[in-house]
Amino acid sequence: MMMERMRNPEVAFPEAPLLLAVCGASAQVLALRALQLLLEGDNCVDLVLSRGAFEVWRAEMGLVLPVAPKEQEQVLRQHCGTSKGELRCYRWNDQAAPMASGSYRSRGMLILPATMGTVGRVAAGIATDLIERCADVHLKEARPLVICPREMPWNLIHLRNLTSLAEAGARIAPPIPAWYHQPESLSDMVDFLVLRTLDLFGYSLGELRRWQGPIQQP
Repeated sequence: MMMERMRNPEVAFPEAPLLLAVCGASAQVLALRALQLLLEGDNCVDLVLSRGAFEVWRAEMGLVLPVAPKEQEQVLRQHCGTSKGELRCYRWNDQAAPMASGSYRSRGMLILPATMGTVGRVAAGIATDLIERCADVHLKEARPLVICPREMPWNLIHLRNLTSLAEAGARIAPPIPAWYHQPESLSDMVDFLVLRTLDLFGYSLGELRRWQGPIQQP
């Protein structure tokens, strides 16, 4: 029988940092907006970008990020336009970082966006970098782990890997847009996707228009 794991944000460590992991999939703007909202909300964020994410940031947003953590933090703060919150950046290959240990407390981990390569390795228990190691830690410690795969279509291997992760306790949250909130711009759509994802950790960082039922006709 599969062991049921708790994923309620209330049982985590609400004052601890959120680990935001960014893989080299498309939709990097979602990661940037999540970081911006978290910092503007005066939260603490541990940030890890995969090796492949740097080129995708350059391709999608024209943003060249330094690899060195301190310089990376400065560039991201300037781009986010806020001095609030606490941001700590780590190299993708730094498996001696604090969050690589289960003794390190976190509010949870968000992989946004997640490549199917990362999904497959985490599902197989393989940790070749800091992101994969941290995901493994969150599963073994039964802490909130939200994975946002950005790929389509999904093949059978993808589906089986995602199923394995869900059975292990992860939440699978692909960034699928909704239209009931009547978005008027791409920014509206990005905000909805990011706020809905952060909602899974118990954050309230903006106006998330929730479904209220069908519109009543006069």
